[in-house]
This record gives sequence, C-alpha cells and structure tokens, in this order.
Amino acid sequence: MGEHRDQFQARLKHINRKHEAISGGYTAKLRPDGLLVVKPHRVQSRISGRSVLFFVAAFLLFKGFLMAALGFGSYDERVSTLAQGSAVERAGAFVMQADPASVFVAQKIGPILR
Repeated sequence: MGEHRDQFQARLKHINRKHEAISGGYTAKLRPDGLLVVKPHRVQSRISGRSVLFFVAAFLLFKGFLMAALGFGSYDERVSTLAQGSAVERAGAFVMQADPASVFVAQKIGPILR
C-alpha cells in the first residue's frame, strides 16, 4: 500500500511542477503524428551581458578619472582613509582600490586633464 502511495505522490509532484512551469506561459506545437505538445517558455534574465559590461566599463572609467583628477597619491590616501571606517566603507575601499585597468585609464586621461 505504501509503494502505491509513494508512486501517486511522485506523479502528483511531477504534475504540480509542470503546472507551475506552464503558468508562466507556454507554446503548443502539433507533431506530425497529431499529438499536441506543450512546452513552457524559458525565463530570460532582464539584465543582458552587454549592460553588465557597459556598467563595468563606465565604473573603470570613473575610477580612472578620479585617479587622474586627484593624483595617485591623494587617491590612495583617500582610499586608505575609507578602509579605516565601517564595514560598508571598507567594502567601498575594496571596490575603489587601484587596479591595473583603472591605472591605465588614469594614465591616458591624465595628460588631457592638465
């Protein structure tokens, strides 16, 4: 008796999972043999890779501009002061620390600013 109940619960779980997937939208296709096959739509991310790449590039340009405008010594001093603060400020200092890409941008932007 327990075996039949377990099989029934497994079938019920499978049906509920299919119902949840199809509730977000579906497509129905008719196969050549006359069987109608329903497949759920795939959930796509609202954030594209291009937008993430654009955000990272803009952030590196911003850091490079700050380094070029303040000077490397002053920038490092401000980041080290930020690292002495609260947990949020330490996280900000970690993100704002000099990296090779932003230093390269700062070296290219520096002569333009002066």
